[in-house]
Amino acid sequence: MNQTILQPGVYVANLTPLTPDLLPDIPLLISHLKHLLNKGAQGIALLGTTGEANSFSLQERMDLISAVVDAGIPPDRLMVGTGCCAWTDTVTLTSHAVDSGISSILMLPPFYYKQVNEQGLFNYFQRVIEGVAADRIEIYLYHFPKMTGLDFSLPLIDRLLRAYPGQIVGMKDSSGDLEHGKLICSQFPDLKVFAGTEKYLLDLLRAGGSGCISATANVTIEKCAEVFQHQQSPEVDRLQAEATAQRQVFEGLPFVSILKQYLATTTGNEQWLNVRPPNALVAEDLVRHVVEQLTALSGT
Repeated sequence: MNQTILQPGVYVANLTPLTPDLLPDIPLLISHLKHLLNKGAQGIALLGTTGEANSFSLQERMDLISAVVDAGIPPDRLMVGTGCCAWTDTVTLTSHAVDSGISSILMLPPFYYKQVNEQGLFNYFQRVIEGVAADRIEIYLYHFPKMTGLDFSLPLIDRLLRAYPGQIVGMKDSSGDLEHGKLICSQFPDLKVFAGTEKYLLDLLRAGGSGCISATANVTIEKCAEVFQHQQSPEVDRLQAEATAQRQVFEGLPFVSILKQYLATTTGNEQWLNVRPPNALVAEDLVRHVVEQLTALSGT
């Protein structure tokens, strides 16, 4: 597997805390990111789905990237989501990330139009890569067909790797299909593949994957990190079962809302209750149920 800036491990698809007027709460964000790194996260996936990225303007996203780097979060432990529907916007946002010192990019395909062919998708990535024109850019393809309605097929991945072997370096596989992740690992051994859920962390590591990028790791990071750190130990299957059980507490619920409400409840900081439309808070009885379940599983 080729060496990349990002190291294998558990990455948190972080939440973006907001002020009452629904602007990014930078001090709380920085505090949260430092907490996650201190608790064992290898790094942070900034401005992804869980970070409500597509509910922010380009300028807001660029300002947030600058603020995180200026606050001292190490750029080599950050990957930034920059995928937009318009390739020109993706070039603008990606260029800003690179200019800020962040070379690792998590990139959605252009997700509005469906029924597009592989040539169209290839053309999009070609425009972005050549438009950014940075020698040290490392793109992780964001495979999330449930949200985008688009697939990174094996022929498309192969074509992108052949055309841009130094720029296309990995994938976040949020297909929800472990066998798909294993297939990508076997077909493209040089690609750094991250599962989109900690449920598949150990299985994907054993298949040659690099770790996971998880939304629920905002609150389960310690157990996720334990699995990665003890992947060669006899107790790792038990640790993985515990991590899976924690993840399953949140499944079926809207992650942005329930995770923010969980943090608001457990930290006492109501600032976590702010979400940008179209996200909306879930019923309080659901939050209480989640808190009770996770507390029981954590033994606290």
